[in-house]
Amino acid sequence: MTLSLHDASVPVFRHMLGALDGVLAKGEAHAKAQGYDPEVLLHARLFPDMFPLARQVQIACDFAKSVSARLADVEVPAIPDEERTFAELRQRIAKTLAFVEGLDALLFEGAGEREIVLRPGTPKERRFDGRNYLLQYGLPQFFFHVTTAYALLRHNGVPVGKLDYMGAR
Repeated sequence: MTLSLHDASVPVFRHMLGALDGVLAKGEAHAKAQGYDPEVLLHARLFPDMFPLARQVQIACDFAKSVSARLADVEVPAIPDEERTFAELRQRIAKTLAFVEGLDALLFEGAGEREIVLRPGTPKERRFDGRNYLLQYGLPQFFFHVTTAYALLRHNGVPVGKLDYMGAR
């Protein structure tokens, strides 16, 4: 049995973005129940040199859509980073999911051997074949930002646990 890059990416992004949406909903509800403005959480950081919660969510979405698009050999959609509320971040997740889920699995055929070039023509240019791009770059980056978003909420007292992170329903 072979595992296609579509099967190794799209369902993973779908599942984890769904879980991220769930922990964001819990974060907003917790803040309201505790009597403080939920948007305070969107500016929370684990350390001063790290991105805040809102940016972590934006970047997780960016990796889900860009990795999927590059593997499917379609243009990466541009989504401006303008979200300022939980509702707007959750809307971004929904847009990302709609894009990722809308990619036909046939577009991913041959993606493992396809060359992926990031930042072409710059000193930061990186080249991968599709398989290594997904497994050694895209998925680790995606999981880092999803995990950091979860950790920020947990660190700030939101009652979420591993089952929330994993998206168990």
